[in-house]
Amino acid sequence: MPSIPEITARIRAFRDARDWLQFHSPKDLSVAIAAEAGELLQHFVWKSPEESWQRAEAKKPEVASEIADVAILLFELADNLGLDLATVMLDKIENNESRYPADKARGSNLKYNEL
Repeated sequence: MPSIPEITARIRAFRDARDWLQFHSPKDLSVAIAAEAGELLQHFVWKSPEESWQRAEAKKPEVASEIADVAILLFELADNLGLDLATVMLDKIENNESRYPADKARGSNLKYNEL
């Protein structure tokens, strides 16, 4: 399985071969991430939790494609900003582990400041 840096390098090579960096400002990539997340959301809007699981299974290739679009843009945005995606993700997980201790958060959907 390729690593985050290897995937990021492939995304960068794809972008650079097309001279698209000029169109990929932080604002434009953020807008594109939101747009692609909206396309992902379209699969599940107005569905019950059970229906959303059924839809995810029935439309797995389409859902996977939308997830990939969001991820590719996110990987590129992090790279363009000089952020090591693996590091910032692990830092955030650690932060969430502190904010949502398992003994308090288990089975709850409350925000950390409400636990």
